[in-house]
Amino acid sequence: DASATKAPLARIADKVSGIFVPAVIAIAIITFAGWMIAGRDVGFSIARAISVLVISCPCALGLATPVAIMVGSGVGAKRGILYKTAEALEETGRINTVVLDKTGTITKGEPEVTDVIPDAYESAEGLLLYAASLERFSEHPLAKAVVEFYDNNKTQDMLSLSDFKALPGNGIKAESDKGVIYGGSFSYISTVADVSKEDTALCEKLSSEGKTPLLFSLERKLLGIIAVADTLKEDSPRAIDSLKKMGLKVIMLTGDNERTARAIGEKAGVDEVIAGVLPEGKEQAVRDLMESGKVMMVGDGINDAPALTRASIGVAIGAGADVAVDAADVVLMKNSLMDVVRGIYLSRKTIRNIHENLFWAFIYNIICIPMAIGLFGFSMKPMFGAAAMSLSSFCVCMNALRLNLINFKDDSEERESADKKTEKIQEDIEESIKEDSKEDEKEEIDEEIKENIKENIKERADDKEMKKTIVITGMMCGHCEATVKKALEALDGVESAEVSHEAGTAIVTLSRDVSDEVLAKAVTDKDYEVTEIKA
Repeated sequence: DASATKAPLARIADKVSGIFVPAVIAIAIITFAGWMIAGRDVGFSIARAISVLVISCPCALGLATPVAIMVGSGVGAKRGILYKTAEALEETGRINTVVLDKTGTITKGEPEVTDVIPDAYESAEGLLLYAASLERFSEHPLAKAVVEFYDNNKTQDMLSLSDFKALPGNGIKAESDKGVIYGGSFSYISTVADVSKEDTALCEKLSSEGKTPLLFSLERKLLGIIAVADTLKEDSPRAIDSLKKMGLKVIMLTGDNERTARAIGEKAGVDEVIAGVLPEGKEQAVRDLMESGKVMMVGDGINDAPALTRASIGVAIGAGADVAVDAADVVLMKNSLMDVVRGIYLSRKTIRNIHENLFWAFIYNIICIPMAIGLFGFSMKPMFGAAAMSLSSFCVCMNALRLNLINFKDDSEERESADKKTEKIQEDIEESIKEDSKEDEKEEIDEEIKENIKENIKERADDKEMKKTIVITGMMCGHCEATVKKALEALDGVESAEVSHEAGTAIVTLSRDVSDEVLAKAVTDKDYEVTEIKA
């Protein structure tokens, strides 16, 4: 679809072609008349006019933009960067501000309960019971964290609730046999329940630690506070740093309270934090930012849809919610902020490629039309003009295909390359040690250096031995990857797990030996099938 649409640059080329064609016809007529007036025969004059028409065919101008767009969108698709239109591909490289949602975009979107603080008149078990009974109706990641924590520590079945209502950006509420239960942010609960100064100070303390305090109340009575924390994605700080190095202003936009947002924003390295905004507030914030330039909004949830639609370019990350994907101009299939960097880089390369194509198409005509006219002593035959015209189109196409040479290296590839370089250096040093030991004239190499090198090599060998590859069937998307990853990393002895639903594998790094049976059970308990485990 992107290849079938026209980019703004293509429309400019169309306008130029609309002027160029009649202008060339006029030049051909003038050329014929000029040579006839100059006393040349009809055959010569017609040959010059035909040469002008043939050599100045606007094929190169017409191909300059669509070929580059086609190649650029194809390169992006191979990386899981999907531009919906040619205009989206072009405009992505022209933005000057990047606005990032927090939960699921900068952070992993897999928050965990860190603190359960009941009010003086309620127990921790009672607070959890009310909270989980209410949050089970919500699809928010923070709600899922509370329900999962309750499931792991439950002592009784959840309460039966009715008339559930979600208040976007604020919280939720539902009816119980004891009254209305409320849950949500401090700003919302403080309007429906009595919140003491001590509770206010506690919320501020939790927020300053990068945790999100969720407050729950039964009618006006505060039941307590449950703190939930979400961790940054491993590549988020690096991606944000890369965006800033590209000359872009990076802003984090979130519904979290100011203290929590600033704590996470500092860790991520963003230029500015806009916190405590409702979904319609996000849209307004993007609208305000667009007054000073083009804005890209990156998000993954339903709450981000209005802002994604409003922004110059909306980007749905990690495939996101269906409504976010529908609202976005660019869809990133992988749940990585580095693909935002790659998407902007690819767009800029494509724009530059289009400019190069247009430049060479114009320069070609500027140089060749005078030659076809017969100026400066040239007498170009029409057949050579046709060949030159074809060559110009060929050059434009070849230049566009250079976009395929853009190399996006993954972190894993970079680490592998660094490992290979390190191993090569170690091999060279070992070879040098062997040669030096054979030559009595040379000085002895310090034994400590030898031991360090051997220990380094041994540690690398141990690292390789402490990795296992699990072949899994049944994973269909990024959510499946997250489920398997979480299950494996919860095991004692598993340091990390790299899961790919495309490859159908999970590569686990172990701090100690973990049996294949234990690894397989962790995966099969999540309803996926393990077909093989390789050391």
